[in-house]
This record gives sequence, C-alpha cells and structure tokens, in this order.
Amino acid sequence: MSVLSRVRGTNTRLLGVADLADVRALLARDPVSNVFVASRVEASGLDPWRLGGEVWGHIVNGKLDALCYSGANLVPVQANPEAVRAFAERARRQGRRCSSIVGPADAAMALWEQLRPSWGPAREVRSSQPLMEIRGSSPTVTPDFRVKPVTANQIDTLLPACIAMFTEEVGVSPVGDDNGYSYRARVSELVHAGRAFAWIEDGHVVFKAEIGAVTEQACQIQGVWTHPALRGKGVAAAGMAAVVEYALRDFASVVSLYVNDYNAPARAVYRKVGFEEVGAFASILF
Repeated sequence: MSVLSRVRGTNTRLLGVADLADVRALLARDPVSNVFVASRVEASGLDPWRLGGEVWGHIVNGKLDALCYSGANLVPVQANPEAVRAFAERARRQGRRCSSIVGPADAAMALWEQLRPSWGPAREVRSSQPLMEIRGSSPTVTPDFRVKPVTANQIDTLLPACIAMFTEEVGVSPVGDDNGYSYRARVSELVHAGRAFAWIEDGHVVFKAEIGAVTEQACQIQGVWTHPALRGKGVAAAGMAAVVEYALRDFASVVSLYVNDYNAPARAVYRKVGFEEVGAFASILF
C-alpha cells in the first residue's frame, strides 16, 4: 500500500462472504450498468471457485467504495479515478488473466490506460459503446412471436447462428481448442434457463438473441443476430420487440443492452423499438 493510500485510509482487498451485503448495496446504485457483475454475484455469491473469478473491493475509511470483478472479464464497478488506480495496480501485479476489460467507458478506458504499458497492445479497443434501455413494451414496433424460446432439441440448430454472431461481433471464432465444447455448453445453459430466443424456419435461424445477465432489477440482451440475407427488412426490430416482451414477462422490468457506436444499423433498430441511450460502455479485447 502506498503512503498516500495509508494517509487516506484506503486499501484494496479480496472480498468474501462477510462483504456480500455491502457488495449488493453498491451494485444496486446502478442496476443497469452493473447488471453483469450483479447477476454473477446473485447466482454464485463471492466465493471465487463458484464465481469463476474474484471480486476486489476498494475500501475507503472502512467502507466499500468501488469494486472490480476479475475473471474472464475485468469489470470495474462504481470506480472513481483513485479506485481505478488501485485496481490497475492489483491487476498489474497479478498479470493478465482476462480476455477483455469491459464496463462504464470512463472507468474501463482509464483502467486500460494504466494497464497498457505492462499488458501490451490490445487486439481491439472499442472506446464508445452506447448503453441503452427500455422500460416497457415497444411503443412503435409490433412483436413478431415467430421468435420463441429455444428448446433443448433446437440447440444444434441454434449453435451455428451463435458462432456466426460471435465471430462477426468479436472478430474471432468461439470454437477453441476444445472443438467448441465450452461455447456449446454456455449456449445450452442459456437455452435451459429459458434465456435464448430465436425464429427458426426450415431448420435455419432467421433471428436470434439471448438474455445474458439477469437480476431482479434489470436484464441485458446479448447476441442479437439476423440472417444476412434478411437484414434491412424489419426482421430485427420485430424480433427485438418480441425478446423485450419475454424479458419483461419473465425476468425484469428494465431491459438493457450495449452496442458498438459504429454499428449504425443496429443502433437504428434499437431506437426504433424504443431503447434509449442512458450511458456508454467500453470494451478492450485481447
């Protein structure tokens, strides 16, 4: 700990079961921005083995001031510049274990600026990704309920569309050294949880999306994909309106997503459905 930290009464430490109430209270300050970490904590608590990562806390005068999830993603939460510096120092000592840094744009980009000299170049930096939400049914688009929850016997039909979406969005295939076993398991998990939706016709996916993170306060849509031959024909807007209906009915009263700022067609679709911009995320991909 630096002299400055000791003077200010701050420290950064691994959080555990005894901190759970304070963690939940901090996450609740911004349920939409914090939905990913909150959903992980609600499902698995703070035990690193169950959580698949660690949660670090920035403590100021004995109180939890900010936190950072460190797992497959590095995610700062409610992190001011002092907390970002502390999290960067801990991450630097640990070495890079994540495949991305993601979170509110100011904190995520500040974290990356401090880690870049030691972590080396990123594969891609997406510095501005509008965070959008909708708090009710689409006021303008009629849902197309040919989009339905995917069933277990449709996983093999859904999977090629998921791989295509991931590859198109992230720039690398999710089929790794295990021949796609881990990615298929994740898709299957979403299907069995009732959080994968698709319009499937003649054995092919026309449109699909998943709800990747869920809390009592908010949920987050991910993996939106329309068959390339049908883009620009209204399929995505009607499909998204349907997914919003399922989300509102079964999961949370606020439905959110974030999107690349350069993806003008997707942003136009979400605005048409009724999503409004409420902030900005950033993603640094390795």
